[in-house]
Amino acid sequence: MALQLEAIVDALGGELHGDGGRMIERLAPLQSATAEALSFLSNPKFAKDLAASQAGCVIVSAPAEEAARLRGDYILTPDPYLYFARLTQLWKARHAPPEVERIHPSAVIHPTAQVDETARVGPLCVVERGARIGAQTVLKASVTVSENCVIGARCLLHPGVVIGADGFGLAPSSQGWVKIEQLGAVRIGDDVEIGANTCIDRGALDDTVIEDGVKLDNLIQIGHNVHVGRNTAMAACTGVAGSARIGANCTVGGAGMISGHLTLVDGVHVTAGTLVSRSILKPGHYTGFFPFDDNAAWEKNAATLRNLHALRERVKVLEKALARNDDKTS
Repeated sequence: MALQLEAIVDALGGELHGDGGRMIERLAPLQSATAEALSFLSNPKFAKDLAASQAGCVIVSAPAEEAARLRGDYILTPDPYLYFARLTQLWKARHAPPEVERIHPSAVIHPTAQVDETARVGPLCVVERGARIGAQTVLKASVTVSENCVIGARCLLHPGVVIGADGFGLAPSSQGWVKIEQLGAVRIGDDVEIGANTCIDRGALDDTVIEDGVKLDNLIQIGHNVHVGRNTAMAACTGVAGSARIGANCTVGGAGMISGHLTLVDGVHVTAGTLVSRSILKPGHYTGFFPFDDNAAWEKNAATLRNLHALRERVKVLEKALARNDDKTS
């Protein structure tokens, strides 16, 4: 089902320059868009693709307006990427087939679980004793919500998500490992999205907490008693060890690792592949890549690396002193 440009702008705002009656049949990247497609430019490095694009209309911001005008119809907005995100939601809402079943017949829901009448539970899901699922939340296929775990409103859990499996708690003994029963649960706020096959462990005593607006990608592990602040986002294969506390509005790149019992304050951004092995108490962007080695050698090299900048400054001072001495003797 095609949408008129005028209808899109009426729904999402922006300034339309061009034919409001133009019918849009699909959304597409600049490089592959054709005359019936709507595309967008948000990153200036792709500006060269704008002039060559065959898109019927493009979404641009003020710096690209002149180039957009030269090629044809365009929608002007301060943030094209955000506009495009909202456009995808509009497109899906208009094109998605109607949901036939609110709770799939193959789902298993314990009689004491509470599932809001507006929530949806997909095939082969399991909602265990005492769990609660909030309004308009969607559980895709094969999601497990363990006993007493709480999921807020308007959440989306993709296939294979496991909420509330036991945390990794073991005590050593002369006879082997002794399991520490995990007596807490998981509490997830509103508007949270959790990617496929991500696992969030229940707390040992207190609950594991995921605050409102958190976005987790696929294949993420959140250990027991972790607390993740509102609107934080983590990319695929991130691992967060037990009892770490991550603030609000943080980001963690793919395969980032956060050691246990650490604190990351609000506004910390961790680059992909970085190991965070100590607390970060100042907002900012942090990166740590270091080749693996024998552990003893690695620790010595890491200690030296921390002092490398100070050593560099000392060398500069010495070089200047030597230069002055050379001038005096020449």
